Amino acid sequence: MSSRTSESLRSEADLLIPGGVNSPVRAWKAVGGATRFVRSGSGSHITDVEGRTYLDFVGSWGPLIHGHAHPQVLAAVSDALARGTSFGAPTEGEIELAKAITRFVPSIERVRLVSSGTEATMSALRVARAATGRDAIIKFAGCYHGHSDGLLVRAGSGATTLGIPDSPGVPRAIAELTRVARYNDLASVEQLADRDVAAIIVEPAAGNMGVVPAQPGFLQGLRRIADRNGTVLVFDEVISGFRLAKGGAQELSGIRPDLTCLGKVIGGGLPVGAYGGRADLMEQLAPKGAVYQAGTLSGNPLAVAAGLATLNLLEATPPYEKLERLGARLEQGLSRALGSRPGCVQRVGSLLTLFFGIERVRDYDDALNADTERFEKFFQAMLAEGVWLPPSQFEAWFLSTAHTEMEIDATIAAVERALVASD
Repeated sequence: MSSRTSESLRSEADLLIPGGVNSPVRAWKAVGGATRFVRSGSGSHITDVEGRTYLDFVGSWGPLIHGHAHPQVLAAVSDALARGTSFGAPTEGEIELAKAITRFVPSIERVRLVSSGTEATMSALRVARAATGRDAIIKFAGCYHGHSDGLLVRAGSGATTLGIPDSPGVPRAIAELTRVARYNDLASVEQLADRDVAAIIVEPAAGNMGVVPAQPGFLQGLRRIADRNGTVLVFDEVISGFRLAKGGAQELSGIRPDLTCLGKVIGGGLPVGAYGGRADLMEQLAPKGAVYQAGTLSGNPLAVAAGLATLNLLEATPPYEKLERLGARLEQGLSRALGSRPGCVQRVGSLLTLFFGIERVRDYDDALNADTERFEKFFQAMLAEGVWLPPSQFEAWFLSTAHTEMEIDATIAAVERALVASD
């Protein structure tokens, strides 16, 4: 066990790192209290530097679909590490991961690996703009696609928590190229869609304003609008890719996007991103074409090894029935625990959010009506119960194959107590 404490580490971090954290939501500004530093993770649990162990529903924000420190993933990374960390040259593993991605997701005919979801979405939109010769894009309020300038407009998740959905430092001229529609509202898209729009980018299962499922007909409608206007349809499956189904949310919806952005699960917990789609679009990238995108650590051997091991596990032992069963069990238990209290549980597969103060969330405006003060009390009560939740009302809980029915039932019991404690 470390001799350091979270308090001493926070004090030191505050002097060296802006806000003491390298990603804002980790600062726990939305839930009060002081963030705790994590030392290790195993299966469905994490342990902080003081030695306290928690049942984890963050899972590194989604990559760890098999839980922490899965032996096969660790073995793959260890084997790759012994050969070197990075070469700045192609490796065989990149081809194998590309084969797995294109096998899992039929809409992806060519794929390019990058180092983050932000890079993936930014690069996909560059390809769409080059292919169409247009500049404008349509995104949806509450959908977060990374922190590149053109996409940090009415973004959800951490930006909502911090009250800065439009970040200072984003040039107005760039922001003006982004048209913002309402999620699950095709009429709002129709008002913005024309032949100046290069791309429509959407989370096919929204997870950054809390979990908000796409309503029946919504994604189909986007496909029709994009086809009518010659617009590139981009699915941001950084969260949903490989988590909701082998082929992601697009497999469940039956809608084939032109480009898909991936991340999280394909890195097995290491930094990674990818974007891919139709061959005619992707082959506009240099060196095949003129659209430039590059990255020193793109296709990093360690991330590729972890991702390939993760996808191999998904293929050898498909987890989706188990994850659906666990998700449904947790959803039903949380709904029962709420009782007559105002709130709702929204879920897609192994993603869910417990919203306080509202009966249903269909879009960003609905989400903004959530009772964040009640969530803060609930979060602290759950932490005292030994359950580690996302520190924001506007984030998804993540289940993994490492969670058990017994742990789900224990979580439901903890929720019942935490709701009483926070009443």
